[in-house]
Amino acid sequence: MRELPDGTSTPVVDASVHVFFASNADMRSFLREPYRSRGIPDAEMDWYGAPGGEYAKGTRGPEKQYPGSDPELVAAQLFGERGVDVAVLHPMTRGVLPDRHLTTAVLAAHNEMLVTRWLDGAHADRFRGTIRVNPDDVPGALREIERWGSHPRVVQLGIPLQSMALYGKPQYWPIWEAAATAGLPVAAHIETGESIAFPPTPSGHTRGYEQYLGFMALNYVYHLMNMIAEGVFERFDALKFVWADGGADMLTPFSWRMDTFGRPHLEQTPWAPKMPSDYLPGHVYFVQGSLDGPGDTEFAAEWLGFTGKEDMLMFGSSYPHWHAGDALALPAGLSAEQRAKLLWRNAAELYGIDIMAPAG
Repeated sequence: MRELPDGTSTPVVDASVHVFFASNADMRSFLREPYRSRGIPDAEMDWYGAPGGEYAKGTRGPEKQYPGSDPELVAAQLFGERGVDVAVLHPMTRGVLPDRHLTTAVLAAHNEMLVTRWLDGAHADRFRGTIRVNPDDVPGALREIERWGSHPRVVQLGIPLQSMALYGKPQYWPIWEAAATAGLPVAAHIETGESIAFPPTPSGHTRGYEQYLGFMALNYVYHLMNMIAEGVFERFDALKFVWADGGADMLTPFSWRMDTFGRPHLEQTPWAPKMPSDYLPGHVYFVQGSLDGPGDTEFAAEWLGFTGKEDMLMFGSSYPHWHAGDALALPAGLSAEQRAKLLWRNAAELYGIDIMAPAG
């Protein structure tokens, strides 16, 4: 619980906490041959680095291991210092590697680490997990869903935001069907290492970190528009997608543009007969972090209400990264109901988290 300035308290669900292996050697200990001996990029193989360092100070473990790799330290900082009640963990891997089988093996290692160290560990009652699957290896992805999907604290699948193709394409449908059948939302998150995936912008690579950071989350727009046009949500009514890098502040203008041509182009997409924005409620969610707008303005509550965004947003700190946001750094003009939805209620409903509502 976090105490509010008026003396009341609120539950907090942190929907985006990033966890890592302590080192590459640590990761290899979870791999089997022939993959253990393969060349695998380090987690720092990123083309764009934050000028002041990628991670918040004090997030390395007691032996200076990689940030977000020590469950005890993470639990102390999240549950003790930040007042988080439940944290949804998202393992950060190595991006889309050229060999899809190697990618699947690396993701499988992360899943095993996540479950054994975090979801079955000392603080298991307060951690929930995201198992990573490889969209470019459908049989491998289905094996991981079969292996971990029924674990009581696994609450979603994780895929890279910068993919090899748009996620509405039919080759991905077996994964979306399996996710919907298992009752697991799918979270698309940017990877620490880009590898051979799409560039961060449709025009290629940016020059510096600030341009990369400003645009990277908007990749969801291409995926979302393609998924709606391909009828993915019409075909899989139980499918839920989480755009975990934010960007919900841009959803409304893009929705207006999609709806402008929704009816006139119905003859081109008869398999998706609704207006595009009608596929958003109950299917589309966003993690709201410190980089998202409009900030502390008088119209923040009204903007949150446009396009039903208040029912789609979930607070996520992006711990242990430098921009790890505080749960209470929200616009003052939000209503009490909007604040509750953003801080805990939407995430609790989406992930089936049993959390006690504050009295009064």
